Amino acid sequence: MVELYQGGYSLVRESGVGQAIVHQGNILRAMNVETSDKYQNREGIVHINTIFPDSVVEALRAKRRGQRVVWFVHSTEEDFRNSFPCSNLLAPLFRRWITFCYQLGDVIITPTEYSKKLLRSYGIKKTIYTLSNGVDTDYFIPDRSARINFRESLLLDDSAKIVISAGLPIERKGILDFIETAKKMPDVLFLWYGSIPRFLIRKKVLRAIKTAPDNCCFMRYVPQDEIRTGYQAADAFLFLSHEETEGIVVLEALACQTPVILRDIPVYEGWLQNGESAYKIKSDDEVVACIRKVLDSPSDCAGNVKRRGREVAESRNYKLLGKRLLQIYELEGMCADR
Repeated sequence: MVELYQGGYSLVRESGVGQAIVHQGNILRAMNVETSDKYQNREGIVHINTIFPDSVVEALRAKRRGQRVVWFVHSTEEDFRNSFPCSNLLAPLFRRWITFCYQLGDVIITPTEYSKKLLRSYGIKKTIYTLSNGVDTDYFIPDRSARINFRESLLLDDSAKIVISAGLPIERKGILDFIETAKKMPDVLFLWYGSIPRFLIRKKVLRAIKTAPDNCCFMRYVPQDEIRTGYQAADAFLFLSHEETEGIVVLEALACQTPVILRDIPVYEGWLQNGESAYKIKSDDEVVACIRKVLDSPSDCAGNVKRRGREVAESRNYKLLGKRLLQIYELEGMCADR
């Protein structure tokens, strides 16, 4: 039995952390492991993904019950910065808090070698494993018909060029750069998927959204089937985030064989190669040229990249990750009943 602790889920449901919780349930069920979202009065494993005070309470309770705690790390000081009002001011305190939280785990799991390195720099001595958040490659698939249907729903011609992005509308996710790129490419439609309460958005981001050009639209949070259609129909997925621990939306876009354009940041080192499975830009000056390259020659330029991107996503599918997670349980002497 694995308890997927749901405390604070309603607050993170629309974020990558919320998706990671859903993914863990899917991964475990793919391996025929029984899961629950509440304590079942028996020994077992508890997964904790959030860093709210109730998560600390649950970790302490689980230890008293004799359960082993696996803390999945999605948040770091680095990705807390440039996110919400006062986040930079509070970042040092945030680091101390999350370090305290993660140390309560018997085992720590984080998506990438990059995020593992950050945790070690915080002085965390616990065992840390890397395990991707994963992607459902049976659900996120390419679909050529989506292009026509999507454009018809927006009353656009089939030749219309569409670039999308997805994430919380915060500076760290690159929304300011996304808007500026849209200004430079008035012939292309830019769509941003994702939203948070207005009071959590920094004033400079609110101003940028308010003054965004007509070709830059904000779709707010949409169900998975709609964002999947967006991936399938788009000519490119532009993700200019300045800091990530992995990037679930990147995996989803890769799985749909959408050409992915990324900022060249450390988290992608070792698993996404520039010009092979994705396109990486080193500065904002390169963004427009890279998008034009993809849009102007979709078959010649992006054909192999899309196929290799799909292969990267398939290497992080639920069944493969499930096997790895069970191996981690075994290495740590944990038992997950099937």
